Amino acid sequence: MRKINEIFYSLQGEGAHTGVPVVFVRFSGCNLRCPFCDTSHENGELLTESDIAQFINAYPAEWIVLTGGEPSLFIDEEFIRFLHISTGKKIAIETNGTNPVPETVDWVTFSPKFGIAGPSDPLAANLRLRMAHEIKVVDLGQDLEPYFLLPQVTSLTRMFLQPCFTPDPVQFRSNIHRTVERVKADPRWQLSAQLHRFLSIP
Repeated sequence: MRKINEIFYSLQGEGAHTGVPVVFVRFSGCNLRCPFCDTSHENGELLTESDIAQFINAYPAEWIVLTGGEPSLFIDEEFIRFLHISTGKKIAIETNGTNPVPETVDWVTFSPKFGIAGPSDPLAANLRLRMAHEIKVVDLGQDLEPYFLLPQVTSLTRMFLQPCFTPDPVQFRSNIHRTVERVKADPRWQLSAQLHRFLSIP
C-alpha cells in the first residue's frame, strides 16, 4: 500500500518534456519543508499497486511522472518494475535528490532545494542521487554557477531555471523577468516556464 495524494492526466508543464501528455502520480509526504513550495501534497489515501496501475492505465499517455511531495521516499526497484510491466509506459521522477532513485527509472528530474544559499547550503552534502537527466532550479536570486559543479551534472544534463511562483501577480511578474534575463545572460540554462500555470490546467 502506498499513500497517494492524487493521480491525474495532464500535460507536463516544466522542463524537457513540457507539453507532453503524462499521468502524474503524486505521493503524499516529503522530507523537506521548503518555504517556496507551491504544492499541497500531505493528504492522500492508501492504494495498492494494482489500484495505482489501474488508474494510470485509464489514460493513453506514454509517460508516468512520479512526483510529490518526495516520491523517492516511497518507491523501490520492485515498484518501478511493476509499473513498467503493468502499464507499458515510461517512468519519470521529480526528486529533491536526498534519496537514491531506482536505476530503472527512465527519466530523472533533479530539483535541488537548497534555498537562497544555493549548493553551498549544508543540505547539498546530504544528496544521495547518483545522476540526473535534467536539473530544474527554482530561481530565488541565488548564485547559479555552483549548480554546474554538482556531481549529478554531466555534459548531457539539461539545466532548467524556473521563476519562483508567488500568488502576488506583481511579484511573480518580477520573478519571471529576473529569470528570463538570467537565462538570456547565460545560455547554459533553459527557461522552465510552468506552462500549466499560464494555460490554467492542472
